[in-house]
Amino acid sequence: MTELSREKPEDINIKAGDDASKSFYEAAKLTYSNQPDVLREEFSSFSGLRSMNFRKLGWGVRGGQESDGIGTKVEIAERVGRHDTIAFDLMAMICDDAAIRGGESLLVQTVLDVNTLGKSTDPEALQEYIHRSMGEIATGYAAAANAAGVVISGGETAELGDRVGGYGPFNYNWGGTALWAGRRSRLITGKKLRPGDTLIGFAEHGFRSNGITNVRQAMLEKYGDDWHNVVDRSLGDIALGELALEPSTVYSGFMTKLTGGYRRKQKPLAKIHAAAHITGGGQPSKIGRMLEPTGLGVEITNPIAPPNIMLKMQEINGYDDRTAYGKWHMGPGMVIATPEPDAILEAAQHYGNGIELYVIGRATEKPGIRTINVGAGQDSRWLEFNPAV
Repeated sequence: MTELSREKPEDINIKAGDDASKSFYEAAKLTYSNQPDVLREEFSSFSGLRSMNFRKLGWGVRGGQESDGIGTKVEIAERVGRHDTIAFDLMAMICDDAAIRGGESLLVQTVLDVNTLGKSTDPEALQEYIHRSMGEIATGYAAAANAAGVVISGGETAELGDRVGGYGPFNYNWGGTALWAGRRSRLITGKKLRPGDTLIGFAEHGFRSNGITNVRQAMLEKYGDDWHNVVDRSLGDIALGELALEPSTVYSGFMTKLTGGYRRKQKPLAKIHAAAHITGGGQPSKIGRMLEPTGLGVEITNPIAPPNIMLKMQEINGYDDRTAYGKWHMGPGMVIATPEPDAILEAAQHYGNGIELYVIGRATEKPGIRTINVGAGQDSRWLEFNPAV
């Protein structure tokens, strides 16, 4: 017989749920100016009526949705006891997926499932910790949405009791959906990729939100259950938990600057022929997907170095370099192909927000992915991946 949640209806803290909704509503209002022509609020509350003004988008506009979640990176936030950065991982997962299609993310809604929002019978210290944690989530939510240039249009927070587990007393799962729009002529399909196009890599200094289960398992086996508080001097003076919690860089706001988004009057800064968001499956999977429409290849001669903690996790897990490339991004969180690299690199210098771009290689007639190996094992100087195999 399936075991049901032991959370009783009388244990649900209605007031805490209302307070959480108010906090998220206050955070949402801080994002409305990101898309002033799109969202209309009929009356004010987190569950209030909001509508989208499609007429403002104009003719020739196409749109879609992207959905994703943070996965098990939330456990690292639970271990560290810090929740103000995790929304950047969520925004990166959903909005950056829209960006590689040439879409400008407009609205975001999320579902936050928690084990508890606290009960009146809980110790005061626990109630205070949960309240502070929810406040950090809301604060980070607004900051991440502003980085992505999106409006928080609503969402759901639900107490699910022991259906949601993790580390410590306060556990949660978080996923969301972004609604995006883009001008038909600016959508990135990959079909325009040409041999000789320059590859530009977007540097990523953390794990983003992929392969985290492998990271947690390696940490546990190497350093023990208190691994998040351990300082490995070979990686510097920062505790392992903080290193693993490094938030994802949100690229979508910068990508909108490049493509022009859906606005007719906002001219593109440069042509982008293809793009890949390096998430699950790493470069072999995601760059391979970018190459599918043309059957061309890429050669990466100036790869971005992976974060040191990523190389450390590769060593602890005993992964060879090919395996590591299939687990994590191994340097770039995004890769784009362009015939106008100088314009893109110049735009990045003025944008800020942690965007670091490097020329890493070029598109080739020869199919497949060929890259200089920057893995920890250094099994070979070059690695080659054939997406068709």
